[in-house]
Amino acid sequence: MNEIKGRIHSIETFGSVDGPGVRFLIFLKGCALRCKYCHNPDTWDPESTDLRTADELLDQAERYRSYWGEEGGITVSGGEPLLQMEFLIDLFTKAKQRGMNTCIDTALQPFTREEKWLEQFQKLMEVTDLLLVDIKHIDPQIHKALTGMSNENILDGIRYLDEIQKPIWIRHVLVDGYTNDEKWLKETGAFIDTLSNVKKTEVLPYHSMGVVKYEKLGMDYPLKDVEPPSDEDVRRAKEILGQL
Repeated sequence: MNEIKGRIHSIETFGSVDGPGVRFLIFLKGCALRCKYCHNPDTWDPESTDLRTADELLDQAERYRSYWGEEGGITVSGGEPLLQMEFLIDLFTKAKQRGMNTCIDTALQPFTREEKWLEQFQKLMEVTDLLLVDIKHIDPQIHKALTGMSNENILDGIRYLDEIQKPIWIRHVLVDGYTNDEKWLKETGAFIDTLSNVKKTEVLPYHSMGVVKYEKLGMDYPLKDVEPPSDEDVRRAKEILGQL
């Protein structure tokens, strides 16, 4: 019987901002969203020449375990990790057998309550300790303009995680002209206030550090004229979303 292999983009051994404590980060390939501010466009293509089994990755992670402290563990990001859910279930099941904390960084774009998909997602949630969930934009039309897809299933996925009381961190990227309007921030904050499973809310200031990747890929960077938000804009957004 062939082992399940994940399509890997890259590994980061000492992550400090993608979940609690120090994290071993696994970036997977493939994403259906086309966020204008994405700094990892090289993860969009689902194909990869780097194919690894769960045990290969966990054996590597074990080498850094002494640095994790009480809160650290492994975080799977992307791309969109939920596009490789069979591999994630195998990875996290084996991680829990090793006593590792497990976290997924996701936009929840594949989420659906369709029975077959949801059954697999429920299995994954049984071995997942935390999810870092992006709210790209609260308005479905602006979300589509920003990412190429609407957000109805994403917001429903967040509600589902609240229903099963799975702990999440909410992340919201502050982008001038898209997400930093007070009206949308208040609507986003109001949505977050309906949830009882949110352990942390993070405002992430937009940056253009991914431009070089677009250049290497021969792609135009869509937000080349957008400046990072001011410190005051970030402070205001944090206050509205309850981070302060």
